[in-house]
Amino acid sequence: MKLRFTLGARRQEVEVAPGRRLSELLRDLGQTSVKVGCDAGDCGACTVLVDGAQSCACLMPAAQVEGRVVETLQATEDELRARLQASFLAHGAAQCGICTPGVMMAALELLRERPTPSGDEIDAALAGVLCRCTGYAKIKSAIGDLGAVPVPAPEAGHAVGAPVARLDGARKVDGTELFGADVGPAEALLVRAIRSPHFHARFHFSDIAAWAEAHGVTVLTAADIPGENRFGVIPPLADQPALAEECARHLGEAVALVVGGFEVVEPLDLDDFPVTWEVLEHSLTEEAGGTGAAPQLHEHRLDNTLIRGRVASGDAETALDAAAHLAEGAFQTSYVEHAYIEPEAGLAYLDGNTLVIEACTQAPVMDQEDTARVLGLPMNRVRIIPTAAGGGFGAKLDLSVQPLIGLAALATGEPCRMVFTRRESMAASTKRHPGTMRARIGADAEGRITGMAFHGDFNTGAYASWGPTVATRVPVHASGPYLTPNYLATSRAIHTNGPTAGAFRGFGVPQAAIVQESLYDDLAASLDMDRLAFRRLNALRDGDRTPCGQVLATVGLVECLDALAPHWEAALERAEAQNAEGGVIRRGVGIASCWYGCGNTALPNPSTIRIGVTASGTLRLHQGATDIGQGANTVIAQIAADALGVPVDAFELVGPDTALTPDCGKTSASRQTFITGRAAEAAGKALRDVILRQSNLGGAARISFEGGRIVVRDGETTREIDPGAMAPDENGYVLTAEESYDPPTTMLDEDGQGTPYVLYGYGAQLAEVDVDMALGTVKVRRMVAAHDLGRVINPVLAEGQIEGGIAQGLGLALMEEFIPGRTENLHDYLIPTIGDMPEITSILIEKPDPEGPMGARGLGEHVLIPTAPAILNAIRHASGARITRVPALPHRVLAAIREAG
Repeated sequence: MKLRFTLGARRQEVEVAPGRRLSELLRDLGQTSVKVGCDAGDCGACTVLVDGAQSCACLMPAAQVEGRVVETLQATEDELRARLQASFLAHGAAQCGICTPGVMMAALELLRERPTPSGDEIDAALAGVLCRCTGYAKIKSAIGDLGAVPVPAPEAGHAVGAPVARLDGARKVDGTELFGADVGPAEALLVRAIRSPHFHARFHFSDIAAWAEAHGVTVLTAADIPGENRFGVIPPLADQPALAEECARHLGEAVALVVGGFEVVEPLDLDDFPVTWEVLEHSLTEEAGGTGAAPQLHEHRLDNTLIRGRVASGDAETALDAAAHLAEGAFQTSYVEHAYIEPEAGLAYLDGNTLVIEACTQAPVMDQEDTARVLGLPMNRVRIIPTAAGGGFGAKLDLSVQPLIGLAALATGEPCRMVFTRRESMAASTKRHPGTMRARIGADAEGRITGMAFHGDFNTGAYASWGPTVATRVPVHASGPYLTPNYLATSRAIHTNGPTAGAFRGFGVPQAAIVQESLYDDLAASLDMDRLAFRRLNALRDGDRTPCGQVLATVGLVECLDALAPHWEAALERAEAQNAEGGVIRRGVGIASCWYGCGNTALPNPSTIRIGVTASGTLRLHQGATDIGQGANTVIAQIAADALGVPVDAFELVGPDTALTPDCGKTSASRQTFITGRAAEAAGKALRDVILRQSNLGGAARISFEGGRIVVRDGETTREIDPGAMAPDENGYVLTAEESYDPPTTMLDEDGQGTPYVLYGYGAQLAEVDVDMALGTVKVRRMVAAHDLGRVINPVLAEGQIEGGIAQGLGLALMEEFIPGRTENLHDYLIPTIGDMPEITSILIEKPDPEGPMGARGLGEHVLIPTAPAILNAIRHASGARITRVPALPHRVLAAIREAG
């Protein structure tokens, strides 16, 4: 049909199939701010205004906008949009940015009707738009405080500690940020995968060539892979094929690719693809998979055991036998889906003889290494250019589309793009490890911990992924941030036919914290001691020794607990007053602490930063740490700016690109602020030294870049350096510094003794919840979070990390449970909405660590760890219900209430 409508203020007349989704039409018209996260109306990323009212563009047939006015973030009134964009930047309301256009369109509808909306009105207006990063608090602040504007860039030497607005924020709030599905020419070929409909099955193909010819497409299988058809984040344990060979080991595993023109492949019904399946026995739980009777997924991994972990110090069993007070229990956690709003997507094409891949990722160099191996190419013939990542949280550390679109581009010689559907994304991506854990903890008569024993079995799914990291990190951390003189912690990663479990914000530590913090409440009750005071008594302090034998230089946990103390007392008083009134709703207060080692566990993990000055006087910062919303683009620039002695806006940023930026390692394990920050600090200082030597002025001199020249001032003396008079190096710089930092960790021995991390982050959170004793429902009313950052690089970004981590911890505690084959969408799998979020108070503690950049520690992973145990302990305080399996769904809460009597 010929469709006529108004887009913003411009009339449109287009030919379109009447049933085509409005989201697809708008994106064809260049409106890439209309994001597609689900095609089911679940996520709201595609929210537009039609005649001024919110609509999910993915659900609306294009024909329905005939004669109507459609607004997107790129095509709407300028004045109100500009004010909202400025407020979003000022408040840090956009993190990864994938949901931001949808959020802002919903907000525009509200603000036109209610210029000063209440919190409840904002909740109602944004109820249909999901955000996985922010925890919604900054979004609500930005909408409610529309007059806010970003603070000016601080003067030279004052960037660290300032609330610098995101340096990449403008693209996020104006809708021009390009994610994996936004790149590529219109004529690029489309790649779709044939996936296993079974948890475990052998398969064989019949006449693929005839099927491909009949449909005008190219079909690729494992037989077409020119290199080694195995990849994995830990090379010695790499076991995952890009395309399965003869046997699919999990539901949704890719076995073949269909490649062709968009108009052919996009509508193609793949149900008649010539593949035959022989269904095999399967296991889905760690209990079922961890025996010799279960289907064995990998040769040489006896009883499906991928790896075991162990940390032992002192004599745990003797200490527990002699303990005056003893707590023990068994706990279970479930698969948890990352649920980033952006499904995996990317583009591959040939640039001469170099394969270029533009895709969402957290680890470009790891992608380059594994893709080159799979495709049989030298690394220098594979270039990875990360697009903006619409959330990651760990799952985008693993390869997804990269080898598939790379194979298609090599086979066809044409640009090839692939965009996972929401169902594909949830079926094929990694998950948080389910765990079955048991522990005993003992204390003496005064309340000091004497010993702990812990064991956890973790379901690592079909392939290794980050299972070894979880199995080794958990025993290091299972004691919590408490002095535990006698300790034995063991773990086991077990293969099943469930989805591969990988990295997810905390690498298994959040699961272990649920066990330890629950048992700490038991011990406090046995001792008749205040729960916060019990934790403070046992908290690690400066100079204490961890169960790994490591002596800690600085520990900020006591300071975090002390910061919570007045909030704790006030919360207990509120709960007592509310509960004294009677009724079915009971108020409870819970507390939990955390620690988290920043970086890889007992392994090298360096970062390298390059800063250079061109002949034209441009100052460039090569920053290869992928920013998935956490703020690396801004934080690393702040550190580098202060080290060099220039304003943060003096830099021209060069982002992650394996052809342009040195390797800054993967964005995970709370390592970027610490490790890449240390490299940035070193590079900034090194370039400053180079410039000062050129000027022959002292260390107190001030450096500025003015009119293509470098100006150095020291008191009354001014010297100018002309970059144009110098010869550039191989990277095009006349002055440059490139520095690396690798934390000096050590390998762990057979008892886990050594230095697994150089520094740790610490924190504590309290939760106030209401429990409906009749229905078993739980509402979190308030969270207070105190975290030791060492040095706060950017307070607004730090608060955003805390708020977003609490949202994910709340989901872990109360609602998120991925069930393979049943919850592969965002209406059966629930994540917190804006209406689920409590009031959050963030307290930023600064106890500098001598190893951190300007004293800073990492933060991103830590903030999720104490949330779930604090909520679970609050449920118990309110109702007596001890939750031993999460999430604490209403039926489980009711059962625990009945069990508690």
